[in-house]
Amino acid sequence: MPRYHVAVIGGGVAGLVSAVLLAARGLQVTVLEKGPAPGGKMRQIAIGDARIDSGPTVFTMLPVLEQIFAEAGASLSDHLTLERAEILARHAWVEGGRLDLFADIDRSADAIAAFAGPAEADGYRRFCRDAARTFRTLDRPFMRAASPGMVTMATTAGPFGMLNLLRARPFATLWNALGDHFRDPRLRQLFGRYSTYCGSSPFQATAILMLVAHVEQEGVWLVRGGMHRVATALEGLARSHGAEFRYGTEVRQVLLRDGRACGVELADGERLEADAVICNGDVGAVAGGLLGGGVAPAVAPVPREQRSLSAVTWSMLAETSGFPLLRHTVFFSDDYAGEFDDIFVRRRLPRVPTVYICAQDRGAGPDAAAPPPGTRERLLCLVNAPPDGDANPFDAAEIERCTERTFGLLERCGLTVTRTGSDTVVTTPADFGRMFPATGGALYGRASHGWKASFQRPPGRTRIPRFYLAGGSAHPGPGVPMAALSGRMAAESLLRDLRP
Repeated sequence: MPRYHVAVIGGGVAGLVSAVLLAARGLQVTVLEKGPAPGGKMRQIAIGDARIDSGPTVFTMLPVLEQIFAEAGASLSDHLTLERAEILARHAWVEGGRLDLFADIDRSADAIAAFAGPAEADGYRRFCRDAARTFRTLDRPFMRAASPGMVTMATTAGPFGMLNLLRARPFATLWNALGDHFRDPRLRQLFGRYSTYCGSSPFQATAILMLVAHVEQEGVWLVRGGMHRVATALEGLARSHGAEFRYGTEVRQVLLRDGRACGVELADGERLEADAVICNGDVGAVAGGLLGGGVAPAVAPVPREQRSLSAVTWSMLAETSGFPLLRHTVFFSDDYAGEFDDIFVRRRLPRVPTVYICAQDRGAGPDAAAPPPGTRERLLCLVNAPPDGDANPFDAAEIERCTERTFGLLERCGLTVTRTGSDTVVTTPADFGRMFPATGGALYGRASHGWKASFQRPPGRTRIPRFYLAGGSAHPGPGVPMAALSGRMAAESLLRDLRP
């Protein structure tokens, strides 16, 4: 194959995977990233000498990354040190106790029986079987297909696969489908939360998102050194095959010649010739003309009302007391429907938020030790928020009220967080909107509301020759493994198109 040159816009996980696979095949690759480091949303925030993961905190579907490293002639275990979590997450309610969910189904069933009764444990086992069947049904014909549609899915999955898909109730909401398995509303909350992993409401998202439960049971991994190590490991692997990385470099537009992508123009006016261009940015930026009018028609814009969740986050060094945190702990709102109604209907910060905390100095096993009293630990605290950072940036008073509600709920659940302003960095939807333009702060692309939404994410190959999309807003969707699959699909489509 000739020595083709590919420009990759954006150094998020998808762009890094594309760079690894293309460079390993002998192509010349230049990654152009406007930030100072790789990772995109997989970012770290520095507070003093501490580095706090302030993006994705859950690492799943390990074989996806293992295969990518293997294809580049490397072993993932030589680049990352991983520990499998015994406890997926700890869950707490203001008035309703505490429940740990384990990687082992039997241990989780026993915990649920003690928490809510044996009938709910039986429902959990049925739910796990349904989640596993749904995952197996969608893995090859949807998640790993470059451009899935109902017709191609029917052809690929076959009659039994389509029957299993229908049994997953794709036309039902996740919340209603969970009612078939659980009577206890706390358990519907717990498993409904999986819809938020792709930025959606359990009251509007399709029931097929129950497959996330199976993904977690297959393995949730803790990365020594933090999640950002995944990004730096991919960068290092790409560099070992000759890829070039240019940080602090913003792309002004994608250049076209005879209707096909032929390079990029940078913000400082430099022009970089390329045989193909991969955009690892939100599709909204492309549709909004932020990469030039020439490629804007490549994708349809995501309407504001169809954007996925944003967030307010607090990255902190803080003391905690009163509640035994694990690596992942969720404190649930006592008005779950009202929380999502506030976000997606009233378009305001939730009055009673659900709060997620990632305690990054703690383990995820039953014997995980708490730090000594008085020790400040690294915490990421997150609540969901409307993706309206461009239309309604939320003033300081609104953010302060959100802060009071968030830490007030933690107090009612028994957790005291002692923090200071100098050791806390707050990130709002407006901040996320500035980091990821044309999104309003939406962190997951299009919300997965309704059965059609999954088919509305654009594929890697666009209608503009030699211009490709990769990232969580493209197919197959958000999350580290899905973004990695997206980067693979973009690279594979590009290689097919360049083949003589």
